[in-house]
Amino acid sequence: MAQSSYTTIKQKIEKEILKLQKQAQALRGPVITSLIKTMREYDITPDDIAAAYARKNTRGGAKKAAPAAAGAKRSVPVKYKHPETGESWTGRGKAPRWLTSAEAEGASRDSFLVK
Repeated sequence: MAQSSYTTIKQKIEKEILKLQKQAQALRGPVITSLIKTMREYDITPDDIAAAYARKNTRGGAKKAAPAAAGAKRSVPVKYKHPETGESWTGRGKAPRWLTSAEAEGASRDSFLVK
């Protein structure tokens, strides 16, 4: 019984999606017509649009630097280091256990700062 209910609901959703896609397609026509009218009014060519679309910074200023690759991360310099064990921490995120336990014993966080 649950399977037929699921199938019925799925079919209704798919029908609604198709209806909305048709509505969206119908709205494109007037928008494109308006764009063409405006382009003609201001003597803008499709090449002008393509060039503006291809630019990273559409305001005409200096281009922004390309973002780093998705997997690449910038290294952050070490800010705190344990003098005996050599363990280190950049100061970002949750403090490591060695530092929190040292602070619990009365040590100051500043005493572990890298100079």
